[in-house]
Parts: sequence; structure tokens; C-alpha cells
Amino acid sequence: MRHQSIALVGGSGFIGTHLANALVAAGKNVRIATRKRSHASHLTMLPLDVIELDLFDPLALARFVEGADAVVNLIGTLHGGRGRPYGAEFARLHVELPSKIAAACEGKGVHRLVHLSAINADSSGPSMYLRSKGDGEKAALAAAQLATTIFRPSVVFGPEDRFLNTFAALARLFPVLPLAKPDAKFQPVYVGDVVKAIVGTLDLDAASGRTYELGGPTVYTLESLVRMCGEMIGRHPRIVRLPDALAYMQAMTFETLPGAPLITRDNLDSMSLDAVMSGPLAEELNIEPVAIDAIAPTYLNDASLRSRFSAFRATAGR
Repeated sequence: MRHQSIALVGGSGFIGTHLANALVAAGKNVRIATRKRSHASHLTMLPLDVIELDLFDPLALARFVEGADAVVNLIGTLHGGRGRPYGAEFARLHVELPSKIAAACEGKGVHRLVHLSAINADSSGPSMYLRSKGDGEKAALAAAQLATTIFRPSVVFGPEDRFLNTFAALARLFPVLPLAKPDAKFQPVYVGDVVKAIVGTLDLDAASGRTYELGGPTVYTLESLVRMCGEMIGRHPRIVRLPDALAYMQAMTFETLPGAPLITRDNLDSMSLDAVMSGPLAEELNIEPVAIDAIAPTYLNDASLRSRFSAFRATAGR
């Protein structure tokens, strides 16, 4: 089946922006749901529909997905409060919303659902983030009539990311960086490869019911990534490797500051597992993964001074 009309939930964010552009370029009819139209102002020049609605309103959500051939859910958060088995915002965004999306799709006859999760997602995982992501996958798969595909990327990099840009901003600001979990491992995946995987499987029958891990060609420790970012921008801060006790104290301090925290105790719990793929990329994805050093220098070095710090400001709060 050819899926021509695509409804994006979370389409105005980092990954969603790249996906919306790719879908439009592929000739798809795209609609984006957003809580505030201003959040998608950077997409208004594209030939797509931006619809302002309350995603947790079942009737509004049903109207949004009606007539779509496929729905893609990209909503996620790194900071969802504390609780058992996870905080309220994790429950709301990672579990309740996928359940509502799946129900809306079934109610309106949508055939295809693509759900973006995270590597190591597991209902019994070590962090609230991973547990809620695991339960969210179950919610997305609960609709038996949907051809559902789940993607589990490692950390995603690319222009406007809040990953490498944050490290680069910190390296510009501070001569010394106290680093928690320096040996945590990641397999960063380029946002363009994530988008290619999603677009490429929309019409792939074999992807129905499948869960795909996504990662780049190289595994890095957190410390090596921070050093790489410093080298790319010509800064070389001294990295102080924090033992776990001090790392958790650092995270607790950040959690008390205004705005979104730079790091939380739950983030540290997530990093207790290596965010790397359990095997190679699936052949049917037809992806030759892009390396960090082929892309990151172009946006870490050539960005304006303002844009270099934008990701850090957004993370730390203003």
C-alpha cells in the first residue's frame, strides 16, 4: 500500500522538522499537530498543514488523524519528573499519548503507525525514561489492526541538535568540565539517517510489527564525544571525571535550578546501560550510516555565535 497522506505528531521538533522536509520532498501530503502554531512557524513556508490542537483530547486527535494513511509519533521528553514507575510527564507523553494515538488511528481507520522510541527502552529498565519508553511501545503495539513499526535510535545528532551543540557550548564557556558517567557509551545516529529509515519503511510491508534499532557507524564514550566537540571548535577544556557519588550530587544540583536541567539523576540511570545497537542495521533499511565527523564540523564550526549557544540556552533555561 502506498501511504501518501502522513500525519506527524511532534513534527515541529528537531527530528520532526527534518522528517517533514523529507516527506514534502518525497511528494507526500503532510499535516503536523502542534500545541501552539508558533512552535511550527519555521515550517510555514513548506506546502503542509499545521494544525493547532490538544493532543490529549480524543475527539481533536481523531479529527487530526482522520483521512491519513499513516501517523508518525515523535513526541518524547528527557525530563519527566520523579515517581514510580516514572514521573507524571513521562507517563503522560511516553505512555498515555501513544495509547491515545493508537486508539484514534483505529477509530478512524488509519492503516499505518510509526512510533519513535529509544534504544534500551524496557518496562523494567533502570531509569524512568527507559521504563516509560518501554511501556509506550506496548501502548503503540496494542492496536491489533495497525501496521506498527517502532524505531529505537541511540542519541541523534545533526544541525540544531541539543546533544553535540550543548557539549560545544559548554566547551566554549568553561575551561574545566566536570563530567558525569564519562565511560557511558553511545552510538550517535545522524538525523538524516533516522528520517531515511522512517520514510523508507512507510510503504514497506515487511516493517509491520518490527522494532528497529538505529545507530551510527562508531561507538563513543561520553568523554570521547566531549573531547571531539572541543577539537571541532578549537577549544580544549580540561575534563574532570566525576565518580558516581559526585555525579549524582551534580545532577541533584541541576535539578534544583530553574528551567530544564542540564542533567538529572534519571539521565544518569539511563546511562548505566550502553546506548549502542545489539547488532547491525537491518538490511531492509538500506542505510549507510553517516559518521559524526562528516557532519558535525559543518554546524559546530560554521554556525553564528548566537546559534552556537542556542541549544545550551534552551537546555539550561533563560
